Amino acid sequence: MTGNELRAKYIEFFTSRNHVEIQGKSLVPENDPTVLFTTAGMHPLVPFILGETHPAGNRLVNFQKCIRTGDIDAVGDPHHLTFFEMLGNWSLGDYFKDEAIRMSFEFLTNPEWLGISIDKLSVTVFSGDDVVEADESSAAVWRELGIPEERIYFLPREDNWWGPAGLTGPCGPDSEMFIDTGREACGSDCRPGCSCGKYFEIWNDVFMQYNKQEDGSYKAMDRQCVDTGMGVERTSAILQGKTSVYETETFIPLIGAVEESSGYSYGSDEEKDVSVRIITDHVKTSTMILGDERGVVPSNLGQGYILRRLIRRALRHGRKLDIEGKFLGVISRIVIDTYKDVYPMLSEKRDIILKELEDEEERFLRTLQKGEHEFEKLLPNLMKSPKRIIPGRLAFKLYDTYGFPIEITEELAAEHDFEVDREGFDKAFKKHQELSKQGAEKIFKGGLADQSELTTALHTATHLLHTALRTVLGEHVQQKGSNITTDRLRFDFNHPDKMTDDQVREVELIVNKQIQRKLPITMEIMSLEKAKAEGAIAFFADKYEQQVKVYSIGDFSREVCGGPHVENTEILGKFRIVKEQSSSSGVRRIRAVLE
Repeated sequence: MTGNELRAKYIEFFTSRNHVEIQGKSLVPENDPTVLFTTAGMHPLVPFILGETHPAGNRLVNFQKCIRTGDIDAVGDPHHLTFFEMLGNWSLGDYFKDEAIRMSFEFLTNPEWLGISIDKLSVTVFSGDDVVEADESSAAVWRELGIPEERIYFLPREDNWWGPAGLTGPCGPDSEMFIDTGREACGSDCRPGCSCGKYFEIWNDVFMQYNKQEDGSYKAMDRQCVDTGMGVERTSAILQGKTSVYETETFIPLIGAVEESSGYSYGSDEEKDVSVRIITDHVKTSTMILGDERGVVPSNLGQGYILRRLIRRALRHGRKLDIEGKFLGVISRIVIDTYKDVYPMLSEKRDIILKELEDEEERFLRTLQKGEHEFEKLLPNLMKSPKRIIPGRLAFKLYDTYGFPIEITEELAAEHDFEVDREGFDKAFKKHQELSKQGAEKIFKGGLADQSELTTALHTATHLLHTALRTVLGEHVQQKGSNITTDRLRFDFNHPDKMTDDQVREVELIVNKQIQRKLPITMEIMSLEKAKAEGAIAFFADKYEQQVKVYSIGDFSREVCGGPHVENTEILGKFRIVKEQSSSSGVRRIRAVLE
């Protein structure tokens, strides 16, 4: 079963069981600065799990693009990916453990759907601890469905507990499903979750039945929710009898392109195979980021930094395979053609994707040339030392100042009979990471996902700002993205020129006037067509459902949005624009605060 077939079957199964298919969202989370990318299928649904009403109802199903940056360094083995697709079904206060588990079991084992033998299926449930009891109710359902006791594993919190996303909020036990690959167990304590490869996780049902309090206690939720996730790539690999996700139909053509560019035959050498896998994964992920509806370009900050890191890591491994010249575009075109029917935005942004990749290839080539020049300048003094060791601090300086990869420093060092103090480099790099993490935590604390009063107020202010910008600059203005913390809002919009000081002041004046008018904020659920007919702003048409929420701020603003919002503009206080600047070509960025 191909990934496309799996995706279609999953949607068909759950829509036939009264779930409404909803659209997957952008890879860049809207209004949630707590993470750089959408990391799981449930991420865009957090506000609805927290209590917001979803316009499509309380039984939902979709597929979602995801990126996990924490797996970048693990990519290269047969299983890890940075980009993947997650299938998910949700119950927002409707069914709970019993029905969720039964539907999971049916989809996995019924010959009409996946037809996996029950003899290959093992499951895990939460074993309980001093704070929360064991999840015996889930185990009882699995027993009733025919899973024998010896294949029901009670595992601790680190294995079978989800959340909360922050210090407080919805959380609960989960039940995971594993396929026995038939490999020999690594030992007597081998069990699902073991890294030896015997057990392959295929699905996870999360039961959000508690709300963690500030004092660390857990309170039962009045509105219990179910969130499930199944990875397209991993599951299709299992269904095809493959031992690696890189052996499936979406990667085979990419590997072929690398083979053609390099002259290397995949499968001949494990070290070079690692490079091939890194190149294919990273180019696919980079293509998806560049082709996203809230597209990111390479830079030295945030999502742009991750994108640049992925591209340059792919280029570095191309160098290891002796690839000469530009090659990213060849692989990217295959990614676009493979996924264009599922994600049409890739076709629409084809030229932008290919140009950004080519530009970054050229920039990295210049980086290598500059780094090699700096290395040559260091050599005379290094040659005076009898130790023939390049200090870690110097290697890190080449990396930090010039973007010169440590692996290339090691290559050049070897050519001159030197070794690099890798321990010293790693120490300097770790210190750099800690400082960066502390900075990121300061930057990204809070977030709309927690629906705090401050972030809700700032989110409401973006609606006033959007309409004010269209009033002052013209109706060509469209929101291109937003980012909200507890301290400020950031709003991106298309406009060809820098705003004048008078324009900035006029926008501020308009927004504050609406705040002073004490306008009520109301919400209606209606069809997207009706919302547009009634003049509601809706610029992200491809990500809306058929039924949408329309928020009206008095007679001033009417916009399609997921929420949440305050009840009256008087709560907002005073609006002030802190900065107006360029974000990217043709896109301006405003940072503003409420005082």
